Amino acid sequence: MAEGAHNQALDVQGEEYDIVILGSGFSGLCMAIKLKEAGISSFIMLEKSNDVGGTWRENTYPGCACDVQSHLYSYSFEPNPDWTKSYPGGKEIQEYILRCTEKYNLRPSIRFNSEVKDATFDETNARWSIRTSNGTLYKAKSFIMGSGPLHVPSIPSIRGLDTFKGKVFHSAQWDHSYDLKGKNVVSIGTGGSAIQYVPEIAPDVKQLYVFQRTPAWILPRFESRYSNFRKKLFRRIPLFRKLHRARLYFSNEIRVLPIYNPTFAKFLSNFAKWHIKSSLNDSSLVEKMTPDYTIGCKRVLISNKYYPAFNRDNVELVTDAVKEVKENSIVTQDGKERPIDAIILGTGFITDPRIYMKDFTITGLNGRTLLQQWEKGAESYLGINVSGFPNLFQLVGPNTALGHNSVIFMIECQVHYIIESLTLLKKKNARYMNLHQDALESFNQEIAAGLNDTVWSSGCSSWYTQDDGKNFTLWPGTTIKYRARTRRVITEHYHWEGADSGNNVSNTDIATQVP
Repeated sequence: MAEGAHNQALDVQGEEYDIVILGSGFSGLCMAIKLKEAGISSFIMLEKSNDVGGTWRENTYPGCACDVQSHLYSYSFEPNPDWTKSYPGGKEIQEYILRCTEKYNLRPSIRFNSEVKDATFDETNARWSIRTSNGTLYKAKSFIMGSGPLHVPSIPSIRGLDTFKGKVFHSAQWDHSYDLKGKNVVSIGTGGSAIQYVPEIAPDVKQLYVFQRTPAWILPRFESRYSNFRKKLFRRIPLFRKLHRARLYFSNEIRVLPIYNPTFAKFLSNFAKWHIKSSLNDSSLVEKMTPDYTIGCKRVLISNKYYPAFNRDNVELVTDAVKEVKENSIVTQDGKERPIDAIILGTGFITDPRIYMKDFTITGLNGRTLLQQWEKGAESYLGINVSGFPNLFQLVGPNTALGHNSVIFMIECQVHYIIESLTLLKKKNARYMNLHQDALESFNQEIAAGLNDTVWSSGCSSWYTQDDGKNFTLWPGTTIKYRARTRRVITEHYHWEGADSGNNVSNTDIATQVP
């Protein structure tokens, strides 16, 4: 056969694996590692970029760091005794991810520069067909989505932005080749990224205008460096490190209390107000930077550097809305025009999957797409399964992000649940498993009821919610509760297509390690 004909035949047939994983960030890598530990080697990972890391590969802005402690923001099964400080910087997190990738020899299983464009389930042969933007076709029994929700930058619609002759870039696409020194710079947005890069660039720029639409609640960052002595203890006495991690976990878990309890919320907001007043020299700034909504309704941030940056003569807080951008300036609604050289968009990410997945078609049974299923809002069962989409699993799916603890814990719980599901499929000799619609509806009614009792339903808008106020992002409870819910697969909640007659394998027959 001629080489061209062979390649054409391969494209039609596709590369076949038991499992295809989408993404190689924390979620995808954890999934791959645990598949290998379970003796499952027939899998491939599809990564749209040229390296692993996800959001920690993309975000390299000055001051980039995590707001979860380093010994907790890492895999429980892959501890790092050498974290340099209590809160890890983005570079150090990416280095950790790269080490895990090499240690578990995952690169041979990753296809880089392979952005997935569509995935379709064929009920006849019980296979997912997954096609990438370069035209390559992959087929798999199971499709696992580990791309995460924070990877598509949100670019605001600002009149005249496209006519600006200066430099414009998003914080997640930081242009390190552009020198900010001596420049008049605008930063739009005051979210998690902006509060980190603003104090870092303030000493270098000539003038920094920080545009604030809504102030954020910001708590002090109790950060310290780990001494060489403590690192040696972590390395030589694993129990010491485990106790340290456990202390961090439970201290974070307590942070769920203000979400439900008004008394705790008031105490926390008073502490945050003290932080504002003690950090700013100008009383008018204190008023402008003090939120008027219940703490926790939007993401609570942590920083010791952000407020003091506004005590500098070259940093100005702008609360008037942007009217337009001209070729060399920015104009606010009050008519004031400020000459500028660069605009940094610290405007976060598109988190509603109905928007950032609009060009990614996932088709399940009866030709129904996932976006059709999610027409009124993204919903899933445990953030993992959706009815009508057999053998499709999600990591950090709807309502499984956190506002108080480490999402790595949630990822490990989900990976455990998926491994158990795959084990049950094999033991039952089933062609596929499909979630019952009533199980999906019952679970999401429970989620909605749980959210009604939280600060997230107190009236403010945030990236946690869609336009109609539905919270599709956060888990309304403790991570302890989520671990209990994902400990075992409730087989009755699924239809096991083609399972052997008389096969009564249940979830209690599966013995896999819980994170």
